[in-house]
Amino acid sequence: MEILSGILSFTFLAQIFRMMTPYYLGASGANFSERAGVINISIEGFMNMAAFSFAVFSIFTGNSILALVLCLIVNIILSIIFSLFTVTLKINQIVTGVGFNLLIAGVTKFLMVFLFSSSSNTPRLSVHPEMAFSITLFAIALIFISIHLLYKTKFGLRLRSAGENPWAAESLGVKVMKYKYAGVIISGLLSALGGIWLVSSQNNYSDGMIAGRGYIALAAMIIGKWKPLNIFFACLMFAAFEALEITLQISGADIPTQLIQMLPYLITILVLIGFIGKTKPPAADGIPY
Repeated sequence: MEILSGILSFTFLAQIFRMMTPYYLGASGANFSERAGVINISIEGFMNMAAFSFAVFSIFTGNSILALVLCLIVNIILSIIFSLFTVTLKINQIVTGVGFNLLIAGVTKFLMVFLFSSSSNTPRLSVHPEMAFSITLFAIALIFISIHLLYKTKFGLRLRSAGENPWAAESLGVKVMKYKYAGVIISGLLSALGGIWLVSSQNNYSDGMIAGRGYIALAAMIIGKWKPLNIFFACLMFAAFEALEITLQISGADIPTQLIQMLPYLITILVLIGFIGKTKPPAADGIPY
């Protein structure tokens, strides 16, 4: 009964929208990249780097707004490097993404030990109290921004043409490489906001805090069929299961802790199995140009 009342409460609903934030930012970022024809599975790493760099800049500058700007610059640089490997040098996009995730995980752990003499977490931050809430509001607004940008502007049309048929787009004067870079950079910026949200909501960075959210965001993008509104509902679903996990832990339900903690990941796998063969990515997604 206690669990049911918790699920039906306004607090639970608010928690779902909070938990949705990093998922939707990561999934939207991946969507912009794949719409341009670049598979970016390093969303996990981008979020991790953003979370860590935001924590570091917040601690050393004492200004969370400045830290946010510097963090976004870091992720822009990271996105350009990723684009250099995948778009310009045409290195396999999946391999590059895995490499980025592993490299960033190692770099952040090394720097945390070097800067803070801790392998687990940074000192607590003094973050602007409304930052996490503001990012959540932006994530909701991003639904409409994405729809308008992708379907109502020349930029969106050209970006999508780069992911559907880059050869035809180039013949019509579209600078395909530029739009592929743009898609990846937008991906990096949105993923960065997801990482910043996690740190600003917890007031510190801890090793492993991204906890697979980047990968779940990719699953939400696939389930949402690369459409902003569908992706949003997929992210709400995953956020609801994460909120349920927290509610079950707090309630002290007679369910093994390990089973509760694996719930969001198990649901992700089961849902993806149901969507195998039922989704269609952009025609030139992942194909080197």
